[in-house]
Amino acid sequence: MAKRRITDIARDILADYLPDNGYSLYHSEFVKEGRDWFLRIYIDKNEGPMSTSDCETISRYLSDKLDECDPIERNYYLVVSSPGIDRELYTPEHYRMFIGSDVDIHLYKAVNGDKTLTGKLISYDEEKLSIETNGEQIELPLNEISKTRLTVVF
Repeated sequence: MAKRRITDIARDILADYLPDNGYSLYHSEFVKEGRDWFLRIYIDKNEGPMSTSDCETISRYLSDKLDECDPIERNYYLVVSSPGIDRELYTPEHYRMFIGSDVDIHLYKAVNGDKTLTGKLISYDEEKLSIETNGEQIELPLNEISKTRLTVVF
């Protein structure tokens, strides 16, 4: 079964359950790492921080529903977690939600000698984003960005 299809099934299973219980789906992926497959589900809690108990509850619910319909033909690990404070930004909605936040941007090719830039996310559109770093604004085409994460500030 295709990787995309499995995440769609998981998303469909969780579609009513999550909002009815005060959660929202942040991201899902079905990936192979080494010899193992992982179905990872990242969940946000609408009010307050996610706890291990929240993750366990959602994991048990999803696991039971996946067992009922048995859509995954191989062995895999189900991982339900919060996207964390250093969450990766995947979708346009994620980028727009975090405009004004500090981000770490990993690039395919160096800009000014650096493949990682840290700055405040100023703007985002379908082709590029802008960050403010060291007092200057830099525009980066999205196709040059390999990963964007929220910066952890202590």
